[in-house]
Amino acid sequence: MAQDILFTDATGLAALIRSKQLSPVEVVKAHLDRIEAVDPQVNAIVIVAEGALAAARQAEAAVMAGGELGPLHGVPFTVKDSIDTEGVPTQRGSPIFKGRVPAADATSVARLRTAGGILLAKTNLPEFSYWIESDNLLSGRSNNPWDLDRTPGGSSGGESAAIAAGMSPLGLGTDLAISVRGPAAQTGIAALKATHGRIPMTGIWPRAPRRFWHVGPMARSIRDLALAFSQLAGPDGQDAFATSAVSFNAGIGAAPDRPLRIGWMVGPGFGPIDTQVVATLRAAAEAFKGEGHFVEEVRIAALERDFALDVFNKLHVMEMKPAFREATSGHEDQMYKMAKTMLSLPDTSVEDYVAGLAGGGAAAGRLRSLLPKLRRAADPGAAGAGAQARHHRTRRQRRSGRPHLPAGRDRTPERDGFAGAVDAVRNKPRGPAHQRATRGKLAGGDQAPLCRLGVGGHQPGPQPAPQRLKGGDLAGGHSPGPRDS
Repeated sequence: MAQDILFTDATGLAALIRSKQLSPVEVVKAHLDRIEAVDPQVNAIVIVAEGALAAARQAEAAVMAGGELGPLHGVPFTVKDSIDTEGVPTQRGSPIFKGRVPAADATSVARLRTAGGILLAKTNLPEFSYWIESDNLLSGRSNNPWDLDRTPGGSSGGESAAIAAGMSPLGLGTDLAISVRGPAAQTGIAALKATHGRIPMTGIWPRAPRRFWHVGPMARSIRDLALAFSQLAGPDGQDAFATSAVSFNAGIGAAPDRPLRIGWMVGPGFGPIDTQVVATLRAAAEAFKGEGHFVEEVRIAALERDFALDVFNKLHVMEMKPAFREATSGHEDQMYKMAKTMLSLPDTSVEDYVAGLAGGGAAAGRLRSLLPKLRRAADPGAAGAGAQARHHRTRRQRRSGRPHLPAGRDRTPERDGFAGAVDAVRNKPRGPAHQRATRGKLAGGDQAPLCRLGVGGHQPGPQPAPQRLKGGDLAGGHSPGPRDS
């Protein structure tokens, strides 16, 4: 039964708890046991919330008393360690903030608690949430539970690894460039980077650049994202960007009377894209078309003219540097590679900054002009991240504190730092030894990927309808990927 609990999605767990088929204590205990068994190899968890079991007992009492229950009542959730949690350390992936205990929850955490969720643990991240792998001097490196030689991504990589490995059914991550979507794709789960301002960023650090930071849910099913987002969205009176009070309708389920207009794009405009990613997006577009939706391939001239990552770098480097300087002042010996890299980058000139604003504005304007006609857009970014989870950087890269670009690649200032590091990881050769799936003996010696340890080696599949589950009912034989219920 414990394995069934671990790989039932949050929506299913909530239904089982409401119907008294599962106890919140049973659910929380199963996840705590899973963390103890698996996390030493994955290293996704930074700290377990001491009050989790006590909160589960209170949730169980509420169920038995027949009181009003929230939509996530009794369901455990995890939180990236850049998001404040009252009474539970939030250390931001840096020794500089070791032992920092917030006095209040971030708005997003408070809202999940209000919905009945139980804070289970904090998850790992890169230093200051700033990298595409999850590694730092305080809590070390997180590994991908599908293959311990690979990264679960970043910056919400600890969160994605925990959910994929069955240590948590639901979590909160943050996203600046790809930080919930990339890790989700690399570990076979789902994540939502909601429209900027829909979920308040109150209680989350860093905030610079304020125009680009998002917080969003991560889970193993689309219906979980929809449920979590319905509880998270809306202004809180503190985040000035969070002003939309429009109600949210996920639209989950078939709606033949409401066909979507879907735009999809693979380039030019995104740089080189793997042929497998192009094929996957094209197949998705055809599938939507076959379901009666209006599908159109689109182009955005501004993205074709200006490489989006270069525009992003011109803008965000100068906005993040002051926050990094303030945080690290007097603690230079406790800085890790990404803070050092950020602070070492050349300043963006006023001219380049203005050009970046113009380039970003042009791309955004073109996208907005498409929206009245296209209600959804398919983006190869996350698909590209999921095509193959990247390997951890080489020992040389970790020792030097900066990316080692492949031979023959120009090390110009424009391609150093964040963009250069992305290039280095993208172009890193992958040997045959890294093409195999890592299996390990854990929890009684069962041979299986960590994601489905003890369930006959099956991989995550669609979630069952809420009912008393039996061992072996979990779908098997599927490759990891976001699941809809």
